[in-house]
Amino acid sequence: MSEVKKIATRVSYGNALVEIGNEHEDLVVLTADLAAATKTDIFKKAIPERHINCGIAECNMTDIAVGLALTGKVPFCSSFAMFSAGRAFEQVRNSIGYPHVNVKIGATHAGISVGEDGASHQCNEDIALMRTIPGMVIISPADDVEARAAVRAAYEYVGPVYLRFGRAAVPVFNDEASYKFEMGKGIVLKEGKDLTIIATGLTVPESLEAAKMLANDGIDAEVINIHTIKPIDEELILASAKKTGKVVTAEEHSVIGGLGSAVCDVLSEKLPTRVKKIGMQDVFGESGSAAALIHKYQLDAEGIYAQIKDFLANS
Repeated sequence: MSEVKKIATRVSYGNALVEIGNEHEDLVVLTADLAAATKTDIFKKAIPERHINCGIAECNMTDIAVGLALTGKVPFCSSFAMFSAGRAFEQVRNSIGYPHVNVKIGATHAGISVGEDGASHQCNEDIALMRTIPGMVIISPADDVEARAAVRAAYEYVGPVYLRFGRAAVPVFNDEASYKFEMGKGIVLKEGKDLTIIATGLTVPESLEAAKMLANDGIDAEVINIHTIKPIDEELILASAKKTGKVVTAEEHSVIGGLGSAVCDVLSEKLPTRVKKIGMQDVFGESGSAAALIHKYQLDAEGIYAQIKDFLANS
């Protein structure tokens, strides 16, 4: 059997910017002295005249992007999630969100898969922060195919978008020829009747593997990829929860305020359902390889499987 191809979604981001930038002269890329790490150096090499290095000044970069947007450009601000959502939160809220300006935020190095950089750089709070900003679209792609499609969708959408990318290489499981990205719509990757697994980002392929393990135990799990966390696909979530009666969410993010909380907001109001939230359980990460951390915090297939088994045993 051939090896599964793996690509980091931050690389997908850089490649997509070049492709779209060659088609549209209004696309501009801004970086905060992290072009190599965010992979926007790919754009810099291809279209240097539309790449702006703002230095280690994320707050200034955000406001520069707003100015460019107000002149008709489509700027993509690029930095680590910790800096894009954390350090520059006030500027994102007041300068982008409040006036609903057409700025795209390309946030790389999200979650604990940042690895050896440690807890200070592992942003597990960014989705929660961005969800609180009215009108902010939040997209967390699961693989290369989806990430490149998401960047194009963000460009075409008029309004603020937060795009979440990872540092670590992840499996490419979508078929580019048949894949269709639709903002605000989830994707059923596997149908099932016994429980629903709703995942985002790198936990999507891990959830698919966990579903195979569950199948060996006679448990038929439905797996849904929610790439757009805001606006979330309420119709799909409600339909699946009604069918299975049990829901598990999986994300490389805090269980407070992220995908799990968004799903619970929908279900608690419209279809009370028992939910298990898999993610960072109100703890900071630590230094270590991405694979070791994903395993320790039970975000790999084995960990997701074990937590689901425990959830079902106690339901």
